[in-house]
Amino acid sequence: MSYLHLENITKSFGNFIANDNINLNIETGTIHGILGENGAGKSTLMNIISGLYQPDSGQIFINNNPVKISSSATAIKLGIGMIHQHFMLIPKLTVTENIILGTDNNLHLNLRQKQVEISKLSQSYNLEIDPTAKIENLPVGIQQRVEIVKVLYRQAKLLILDEPTAVLTPSEIQSLINILRQLVANGHTIIFISHKLEEVINLCDCVTILRRGKVVASTTTKEATPQQLADLMIGRVINLQLEKKPVSSGKIVLSVQNLQVVDDRGVIAVKNISFELREGEILGVAGVDGNGQRELADAICGLRKVKQGKIYPDPNSSPLFAREENLRLGYIPDDRQKNGLVMEFDIAENLILKLFKNLPFSRHGLLQRDAINNNAISAITEFDIRANGINIKARQLSGGNQQKIILARELAGEPELIVAMQPTRGLDIGAIEAVQRRLLAEKERGAAILYISTELEEIMTMCDYIAVIYQGEFVGIFDAAIATVEEIGLLMGGGIR
Repeated sequence: MSYLHLENITKSFGNFIANDNINLNIETGTIHGILGENGAGKSTLMNIISGLYQPDSGQIFINNNPVKISSSATAIKLGIGMIHQHFMLIPKLTVTENIILGTDNNLHLNLRQKQVEISKLSQSYNLEIDPTAKIENLPVGIQQRVEIVKVLYRQAKLLILDEPTAVLTPSEIQSLINILRQLVANGHTIIFISHKLEEVINLCDCVTILRRGKVVASTTTKEATPQQLADLMIGRVINLQLEKKPVSSGKIVLSVQNLQVVDDRGVIAVKNISFELREGEILGVAGVDGNGQRELADAICGLRKVKQGKIYPDPNSSPLFAREENLRLGYIPDDRQKNGLVMEFDIAENLILKLFKNLPFSRHGLLQRDAINNNAISAITEFDIRANGINIKARQLSGGNQQKIILARELAGEPELIVAMQPTRGLDIGAIEAVQRRLLAEKERGAAILYISTELEEIMTMCDYIAVIYQGEFVGIFDAAIATVEEIGLLMGGGIR
């Protein structure tokens, strides 16, 4: 029986057609995967289902009845709940306060009663959470449980999960999978959006692939392979197997000794970390978000003061780090929109952010537009940045193309050291392939790469050595050729080796 049926849904933004006559059928009591490149129309379609956008044309049916989902409140009343990739929780509030927020107009809340209700609800789904705990004190995996309980508290029957495993450890992912299967067994229906093909095949009953706003295929996962799904997403044959050449280490490029770094609150976030990184090596740093990765990367790049210990070369004195004089350091930040790009600048302007004062881009204090444009044309060609011209603003591009701008800028001048933090986060499989192959090419050239990611399989595929970071410390460093997912995953979650 069909729970949700979309018929000829179309949505445009100006001249851009985000959803083009989409037909989609979600069966009751199933997990239905949605795949597609960045910009394929997935988010727009989910925003229509959850009431944030209105379609230009087409019809939505729930349980075979036509409905108009005019707002998110309407969607909730219709039993639709969406769990976003970036959690919609208020850190300073408790679990209970976050879950009931906006649901009760009574001026006299009985929080104790609400806590009991939420505790019983969470236990009935094996979603054990402490209703009195503050969100800011909970690990990411438990915060996600809170998001799920929040939509269940609102009596959602259809749950939409957007990239739900992006920041979870392997054990947390398995726990989530078990929870989703139990939800389905209890009569719920789930739409599961992910870029992880193996995950979709193992978890979902059916999968629909979008490409350039259109449905290009719908199939059962029993009949699909990762290769087939990847080819359908991209529209061409894609090579899922990376060819990483054996490590060929050269001279030491970076040495970190007994490093301590504090976060923005003044709390020690990096504790006595030591390591060396040589030419032609990729050292992966595996860990759950918030364990000191950003502070480590910022300190190495000279963007954060060191409390104790040494970094050689010193980012505040060595020519390796003189960014405006010598492009021998490339830094790919974890948040491309906040820290990597100026979203209101165009492609050409973002490509010269580090060198806009220098020749040939500036002469006597005046920007040289011809040189800036020629540089952009060259970068667009080399890095396959897909845009209708060099003067398109960064905010108008997909995540993959935004990341390619950062790569083009940070890899210019053949840097000796590259710090890549979450370089593929939120990217589709085609963009991931482009980023990873480019970084492997830099390794072969002789660059030393510090590769920081929460994606364990990616770390194990890309890196020569793996350091596991937990609560600001390296709790183990492994040869990637002999390390196991189970061992690394256990340490990422705070387990003992």
